[in-house]
Amino acid sequence: MKTVSVLIIVLAVMVWTSPAMPAGFDEFGYNRTARVFVGTGWSWCMGKGIGEAWCEWYLGPYANDHLVMKWNKEWDRGNEEGWSKPPYDAWTDNEWNGAVPDGSGSVWHYKFVWFGSCGKDYTPLPNGGYCIWGEFETIMDHGVDLNYGPGHYFLGKAQPNGYGYYPLFP
Repeated sequence: MKTVSVLIIVLAVMVWTSPAMPAGFDEFGYNRTARVFVGTGWSWCMGKGIGEAWCEWYLGPYANDHLVMKWNKEWDRGNEEGWSKPPYDAWTDNEWNGAVPDGSGSVWHYKFVWFGSCGKDYTPLPNGGYCIWGEFETIMDHGVDLNYGPGHYFLGKAQPNGYGYYPLFP
């Protein structure tokens, strides 16, 4: 009994003295304060409020894949404004991992940045990326997908490939 009492006191002190944490994750996997999502394809889709039938159709074999998304404050601003007040220094990073039980088997990493009007989806852009969603550049798109055959594929690799261009020599 004494051991249990000591354990309760130790746990209470740990909770009381632990540093403050930012707002936590919601039931779908979003932590909007930290601008991160950690969940599955299914939980991402359900978090959009689209409905089960659409999510089943849209995701297919990718529903159980693990998904990590990160984005910056400018991405939030663009979404809030409907992307109507450019320019934006917005980016998002999506990592799909289907190498999990009941997953698709595909593993992909994408980086997207706001570009401005760039044409139809998959229009090649001069720096090696491609256009998606009409005004975003896919600056990196690589991964493994058995639908393409064995191996690792780079479908988009812009130069530079980061979320900002900082020349080494001004």
